[in-house]
Amino acid sequence: QVQLVESGGGLVQPGGSLTLSCTASGSIFRINAMGWYRQAPGKQRELVASVAFGGSTNYADAVKGRFTISRDSAKNTVYLQMNSLRPEDTAVYYCNAAAILIGAAWIDHNYWGQGTQVTVSS
Repeated sequence: QVQLVESGGGLVQPGGSLTLSCTASGSIFRINAMGWYRQAPGKQRELVASVAFGGSTNYADAVKGRFTISRDSAKNTVYLQMNSLRPEDTAVYYCNAAAILIGAAWIDHNYWGQGTQVTVSS
């Protein structure tokens, strides 16, 4: 099993910054990708940013130029640096990992963190 532990959420004023972190642990053979999703009340969970094994990144249009995803593969940790935050960024942010477990078939599965609240308000 894989456990994802997140930190860094909180309350910030518009225009401010926050950095989220997520560390994966467990019987992990390989992590193929890690990413951040968010879900606002009444909305579907959506991809914010992701980084793949080879280093390629993907961002939602709403956060391009403001958010940066990075990964420390040696630590199984992914970060999301969020700048120029807006009220519409308010949501619960979830860490996701596509991982292959030790001894498992050569396919990956998605694992989720518990979520951390980000509130942007004056």
